[in-house]
Amino acid sequence: MAQLAREAGGDAAARYNPATALVVVDMQNDFADPAGSLFVAGGDALLGPLNAEIAAARAAGAPVVFTQDWHPPITPHFQTQGGVWPVHCVRGTWGAELVPGLDVAGAPVVRKGTGGEDGYSGFTMRDAVSGVDIPTELESLLREAGVTGLVVVGLALDVCVKATALDGLRLGYDVTVLEAGSRPVELEPGDGASAVEELRAAGAGVL
Repeated sequence: MAQLAREAGGDAAARYNPATALVVVDMQNDFADPAGSLFVAGGDALLGPLNAEIAAARAAGAPVVFTQDWHPPITPHFQTQGGVWPVHCVRGTWGAELVPGLDVAGAPVVRKGTGGEDGYSGFTMRDAVSGVDIPTELESLLREAGVTGLVVVGLALDVCVKATALDGLRLGYDVTVLEAGSRPVELEPGDGASAVEELRAAGAGVL
């Protein structure tokens, strides 16, 4: 984390320009607070370094966009309905809120899973009945801003960060994932390392 904070004042500036956006994925209480229902170990240490990264991006004129899980109380995404995950980020609850102190400052927040959809990417949601992928507003926001490159950070590295980065590559963006700006949830040991390998194999830069 100290490395990311240092880079935000120096090397981080070289990562950004008006065509390279910072995408901050799901920095929400249920993931980043130890009291959250799906706490990602180490997620509570990301706030300061990510705020420094946000500041570096803004100083370079780069767009900053946040994503936010925003689930209904009942969804096939949850274990209670046959899914993989414990109930988390239910819309309108403390757990779904972006962590206090995160420097959102009027930036767009793209909500996902709002209608009970499955999926993890900030770009797409999967209809629970048809299995069809439904786009979020993220790509349209980025295209409208003239963005061609992405830097992706947030939670969790091996789930929503990975899915967002892979979708970004699929859509033609130049994608970099900051490993120091994320943490894996690791349903299985080694999932974080596997995610890094998958990202690199797909063409993403991982710093």
